[in-house]
Amino acid sequence: MDLQLKDKVAIVTGASKGIGNAIAAALAKEGAKVIITARNEDEVEDAAATMRLSGYDVTAIVADMTKQEHLEQLVGGTLHRYGRIDILVNNAGTIDTFAPVADISLGQWRYIFEVNLFGVIALTNLVIPAMLKEGSGRIINISSENAVQPDPMMAHYNATKAALNNYSKTLSMAYGKHNILVNTVSPAFIGTPLLDNMLEGIAAEKHISVEEAARNFLKENRPYQVLGRPGTMEECAGIVAFLASGQASFITGAVFRVDGGSVSNV
Repeated sequence: MDLQLKDKVAIVTGASKGIGNAIAAALAKEGAKVIITARNEDEVEDAAATMRLSGYDVTAIVADMTKQEHLEQLVGGTLHRYGRIDILVNNAGTIDTFAPVADISLGQWRYIFEVNLFGVIALTNLVIPAMLKEGSGRIINISSENAVQPDPMMAHYNATKAALNNYSKTLSMAYGKHNILVNTVSPAFIGTPLLDNMLEGIAAEKHISVEEAARNFLKENRPYQVLGRPGTMEECAGIVAFLASGQASFITGAVFRVDGGSVSNV
C-alpha cells in the first residue's frame, strides 16, 4: 500500500526513544522528511544520526515542550528548512509518578498538565497556521488507555490524557473544513524501554522470566488484554503512519486503541 508520504514534512515530538522514535522511523521509511525533537540534545542527535544511517531524511531539533521559545524555534526551524509542515505527531509526554490520588501534589498535577496537555496545545497552535496555508494537514495525538480506563495510581496522568482526547475531537471539528484531519492513538502495554525495565525488575524480584512477569502483570492489572503480551512499538507506529497518510483522507476525530483489547468498554 502506497501511503503517499514521500516528501511530506513531519514533526514528531518525544522521538529520541520509545514509541516516538518508532513513529519517526515509520514515517521516514515511507519517504517523509522528519523532524524529531526531545529535551535531551545528545539523545535526540544520536537518534537522528542512527536513522540517517538507513538513508532516512531526519533532522534533530532540541525542544522542551514546556518552553514556548523552544516550540517557536522548532516550528520556525522546520519552516525555514522545508517551507511547510504536513504532519504533526504530538507524542511527548510524561508519567511523572505513581501514587495514591491524595499523595499527588498540586505541583505534580501542574507539571504533568504542562507537558502532556499545554505543551501539545502550544505546539499545535504554532503549526495550525502553516497547515492552513497549505490547505491540508494531519495531526495525530498520542494518548493512552488511561483516558477512558483510569488507573487509581495515576490520577493526574489519567486526567491529562482524557483532556487530550477531548481536545483532539474539538480540533477535528474546528479544522476539518480546512482538510486538517486530527486523530488520536491510544496505546497500552507497549514494549517501550520504560515497560521493559519495569518487567525486568518484577522478574528479578520474583525470580521468574520476563515473559511470566508480563503474563502475571496483565492478569492482575489488565484482565481484558486478551492477546496476553506487550505490543511492539512498531505496531503502534504503523497506525500513526496510516493516519498521517493519503489513505486516511476520510478519517478525523477518531480514537484508535492499540492495546490488545485492554479497554473493557465498547
